Amino acid sequence: MRYVNGMRGSAVAVVVASAALAVAGCQPGGGGADTADGGVTPSGAVSSAASSTPGAPKPGSSASGPSTPSASRSGSSSPAASAPPSSAPAPGGSAAACSAGSLKATARQAAVRPAGTGTGAAVVEFTNVSGRTCVLKGHPTVAGAGNGSPEMNVPLTIKPTGAAAPVKVAPGGKAWVKLTFVQVQGEGDGYCVSGSAPVVYPTMVVRLPGSGAHQVALDDGQFAECDDTVTVTALSAIRPS
Repeated sequence: MRYVNGMRGSAVAVVVASAALAVAGCQPGGGGADTADGGVTPSGAVSSAASSTPGAPKPGSSASGPSTPSASRSGSSSPAASAPPSSAPAPGGSAAACSAGSLKATARQAAVRPAGTGTGAAVVEFTNVSGRTCVLKGHPTVAGAGNGSPEMNVPLTIKPTGAAAPVKVAPGGKAWVKLTFVQVQGEGDGYCVSGSAPVVYPTMVVRLPGSGAHQVALDDGQFAECDDTVTVTALSAIRPS
């Protein structure tokens, strides 16, 4: 019986000891996880690290949170650095059109002209008398001025020839157009091949696109032509013959 009682006592002691160990294992900070030597983080390390590190994302939260202050500053400064100044002049800007007052116009009979006894052709020269570079472009219109009076202008039929391109005229520079008329034939008062009567104008009014009208007289006579028709070149930086 003593042996049996001893066995019972030993069994009770084992049960009590096992219960004590079980209770100890359930306490916070107890075993429950492998040590760092085993390659596994202790069970309390994640929560303590998350609570002690400011700004660290909690488990289960998105890693793409708000940017740090330094990232925000660099992001907000880049547009200002790359935007061009609004007051900067645009590259490749061109000069303005020549005004009527910036030009002096003169005319002479052309060396190369249709055969006949009238004017045949005239070269009109435009000189920039202003202090700035300006631009001329296009084909002019032409009117005959009866007795030199603008009130008696007779518009001529224009036949433009050649391509028009902008001509930059520096201060003191020149540009030209050539006017080729239907030529008068014969001696004396002459005649027109079309059967109409020749017309004589003391002056011509040459109007430039965007640059005003200019009244010119020949330096050696009057404009004698037929049919009130004229072929005109575009403004050019090359003097025609």
